[in-house]
Amino acid sequence: MNKKALVAIGGNSLLPSGQSAELPQQWDTVRETCRHLADMVQDGWQLVITHGNGPQVGFNLLRSEIAAETIYPLSLDLIVAHTQGSIGYMLQQCLSNELRSRGVRIPVVSVVTQTLVDKDDPAFAAPSKPIGRFMGEAEAAERAAEGWTVREDAGRGWRRVVASPEPQAIIEEEAIERLMLSGCIVIAGGGGGIPVVANRKGELRELSGVWGVVDKDRAGGLLARRLGMNLFLISTAVPQVYIHFRTPQQQSLAEVTAAEARRYLAEGHFAKGSMAPKMEAVALFVEQTKGRALITTPNDIGRALRGQTGTWIRPAD
Repeated sequence: MNKKALVAIGGNSLLPSGQSAELPQQWDTVRETCRHLADMVQDGWQLVITHGNGPQVGFNLLRSEIAAETIYPLSLDLIVAHTQGSIGYMLQQCLSNELRSRGVRIPVVSVVTQTLVDKDDPAFAAPSKPIGRFMGEAEAAERAAEGWTVREDAGRGWRRVVASPEPQAIIEEEAIERLMLSGCIVIAGGGGGIPVVANRKGELRELSGVWGVVDKDRAGGLLARRLGMNLFLISTAVPQVYIHFRTPQQQSLAEVTAAEARRYLAEGHFAKGSMAPKMEAVALFVEQTKGRALITTPNDIGRALRGQTGTWIRPAD
């Protein structure tokens, strides 16, 4: 049996929970995540890894704004590219180190990845993708007065939001597939990919970056479908998906069909800025491939693959 998995690691799950987000703590968190990815490799899984970058993009935007009077500011597409490089480097180094310590010699490579979006996507007029750190309501109001678009994020605080256009295609798909087929573990599509639009110049199609952030789970699901993966695994901040979240009726989901996931989405159980795009992405993957999907935390990946936790999304019987 082929064991090909695309693992999408959330940007928040690459940061230490409830601790300082200083670089030494970030490295420790990435090393821990890579231990669980290495377990999958040793268990025979061939991996393509994507990752979120919402907090990291927000940090870099803030850094760029603070330094604007001293040095030129960075555009959002370049910041997404920067975070692909920095997070990809951390994952690539930590996973390579972990595999070598176990005597496993598999190349790990990162690919700076562009994602094609429609320049007329309505998302550009309605920002919805959370980036950056959480804020209190008072600070959020101050930032809104400065021109930011801010939104409350699933009861966890306020965050800046930017446009999140739908992914149409992964520009580097062929390169990613060739690397995968050659036996590499590939880190690609970081942060959903750098959003680019296609402009026609005569017979040529010219790509250019745009201001926005593609949802990494939707882009990861697209790449997983295109590469023919058996498993689409989303690693996030909670061990399972819940309905009636944070209410007295809260209930964890161990296994649902794609149709049941769609029903829970329609009933409004999942927040638009957090779990909703994940459930939409896994439902579409299962519907189109008849593969399976899994949502859990990085530390619970092994237990979830053994059926001891996590939320599995499967085709209908």
